[in-house]
Amino acid sequence: MRKTAFFTPVFIGVLFFLLAACGQRAQDPAPGGAGRMLSDAVGRTVSVPAAPGHIICSGPGCLRYALYLQCADMLAGVDSLETRVNSLDARPYALATPRLKNLPVFGEFMGRDNPELILGLSPSPELIFKTYPEMGQDAAKLQGKTGIPVVTLNYGDLLDGRPDFYASLRLMAEVLHKQDRAEEIIAFIDSCLADLSRRTKDIADQDRKTCYIGGIAFKGPHGLQSTEPAYPPFVFTGTPNAGLGEKGPAYVNVSKEKIIDWDPEIIFIDLATMQSDPKANAIYELKHDPAYRNLRAVKTGSVYAVIPYNWYAQNYGSTLADAYYVGKVLYPEAFADINPAEKADEIYRFLTGKPLFAELNRIFGGLLFNRVRL
Repeated sequence: MRKTAFFTPVFIGVLFFLLAACGQRAQDPAPGGAGRMLSDAVGRTVSVPAAPGHIICSGPGCLRYALYLQCADMLAGVDSLETRVNSLDARPYALATPRLKNLPVFGEFMGRDNPELILGLSPSPELIFKTYPEMGQDAAKLQGKTGIPVVTLNYGDLLDGRPDFYASLRLMAEVLHKQDRAEEIIAFIDSCLADLSRRTKDIADQDRKTCYIGGIAFKGPHGLQSTEPAYPPFVFTGTPNAGLGEKGPAYVNVSKEKIIDWDPEIIFIDLATMQSDPKANAIYELKHDPAYRNLRAVKTGSVYAVIPYNWYAQNYGSTLADAYYVGKVLYPEAFADINPAEKADEIYRFLTGKPLFAELNRIFGGLLFNRVRL
């Protein structure tokens, strides 16, 4: 009895000490200097290290931001998508950084993080960034389980979500001391968008072609009927998407009858469609579906292939490159000084550090920025 009575208080004391230590770890900033407080995308107040040495990026597109900011050397691991071998990979940041495939995995893609794998990383991450925080592992729970600060970000886009994109880029840059690089990226993108607007804003309505974009990826590949009312390269060149205009949901699957009724003069195909079943992709449909044979674009050979842009969230470099190609096809005089492939390389070189158009074109069988033979 004395032995039991002696050990019970000691055991209880140790237990309380461990629980207090775990609770303190979940709240304290990770190593990296005295912490500071910030508010993340979902309004959480997070204490982050003053000078983080290693990070991980969770969720669609999050890693893209870190690589735009030239922080590849800070990565302690990647999600499962980054280590897969995909013969049709259209993510420029990944093509420019092949060593991603050799980094340890901390969880599944789409934000499904594994706290045990994160705690086993070496070197240990001192900070976790997370886009689309509604997906996968909850940010607050992940922080509680790992003791590592989690900063959520709104991914944004280049249209109405551009303020979110810029705010998230600036927030990540502030934490990682890359503010100058963030401002360079924002200025570069703004200059491209201003240039596209300058070239196309005065084109008369009667000189604007009726166009359609098909094969847009949305949570996977799709065929010709998959489109986007506010397809960014169309918006940036003042080009309505067939009968859809420039507003509406981010993604729609229109009927075959609608495409026939619109009868666009020019069709663009997002080559994300090539990941579909070979007999279900947009190019196969245009070649073999009798309903499409009388479309003006098909009869005149006015079907063109563009770079997939919506691939694990939007690839901003590909969006801009596609916009210059769309402008060149539709308004050649306004883009007379533009070589779309060279412009794409200029954009990729700035954002990722490497010219990538030739590699992307090889991946997609030489179809990019070309007429599609039907």
